[in-house]
Amino acid sequence: MTIQTKPIEAYSLPTPNGQKVHVMLEELGVPWTYHRIDIGKGDQFKPEFLAISPNNKIPAIVDPEGPGGEPISIFESGAILKYLALKFGRLYPTDLRQQVKVDEWLFWQVGGFGPMLGQNNHFNVYAPEKIPYAMKRYSDETHRLFRVLNTQLEDRDYIAGDYSIADIASIGWAQSWERYGVTRDEFPNALAWIERLDARPAVARGLAWGKDVPAKSLAEDKEAHKVLFNQR
Repeated sequence: MTIQTKPIEAYSLPTPNGQKVHVMLEELGVPWTYHRIDIGKGDQFKPEFLAISPNNKIPAIVDPEGPGGEPISIFESGAILKYLALKFGRLYPTDLRQQVKVDEWLFWQVGGFGPMLGQNNHFNVYAPEKIPYAMKRYSDETHRLFRVLNTQLEDRDYIAGDYSIADIASIGWAQSWERYGVTRDEFPNALAWIERLDARPAVARGLAWGKDVPAKSLAEDKEAHKVLFNQR
């Protein structure tokens, strides 16, 4: 069993991608320190953050007790989840076939469920020009992905069998189901899964982490839009 003595440094925000890492660290019960990266003010472009997250996106972590006892920095939420699961031997199966199942759904989230819901949110909330085609395109894709999730949960409590990083990756994004027009009647399995995860104390703590800091709504912060959008 791996014992963590020095806190893992998490550079993050209480967004769906950041929440993956918060939930994972809370589930593992290891010491960690939260560093708020204010993306509306451009913290993600500071050299010290770019040194650990060259894609200027949260979350990122620094583990002072990495491989060989040397520090390691990791960016991209999926990579962080796999690293932590492998290091601590939890929330990721040891059987190769089961690993494939977890990886499939982890990559489904990072490649589809997150980005498509993000585009839905962008064109319906942030975009100064409401483009009907884009709004419908991503709303339809959001519902398709929730249907995929609902079907997968037809005969199981968790996405890939046992509770794993596949569930942790998706729960933050799934929390906003009402915003996307998803209904309990349409996707009962998915909604039951959300409630099942919300009942886990570590999930509740991870989803709430960082929300104690008052923040201006990014949807209304036009100065933040200059920082967040249309960067080349």
